[in-house]
Amino acid sequence: MESKEKARGGRLTEEFCGRTKRFASSVIRLFIQLPKAREEVRTLGKQLLRSGTSVAAHVREASRARSAEEFVSKLGGALQEADESALWIELLREDCGMDPSLTQPLEVEASELIAIITSMITRTRNPR
Repeated sequence: MESKEKARGGRLTEEFCGRTKRFASSVIRLFIQLPKAREEVRTLGKQLLRSGTSVAAHVREASRARSAEEFVSKLGGALQEADESALWIELLREDCGMDPSLTQPLEVEASELIAIITSMITRTRNPR
């Protein structure tokens, strides 16, 4: 029987893949709550929706990577999208007046995902 820790026979745990999917779901829920009357909020919201959901997509692709190089490349994409998501969330809060209680959980999660993914990339590139 497959280890409970592994995701679909891949390189990443089910827990981590689920965490990035939950991040994507949280981004979708925030997007739905955004006031669409202001152009800048619509624009930033669409950017966040794209990047926030892409984190999970890249992680899913990484879990099925055929080589360490492909794994690092896909995780690099997830890292880029997580960092971009953090920027859009910050801009929504700082420049568009979004309530910090709506954005803070996503900001924290984006930051944690960035740290985890960075660590995974580093460990894969420089195994002990």
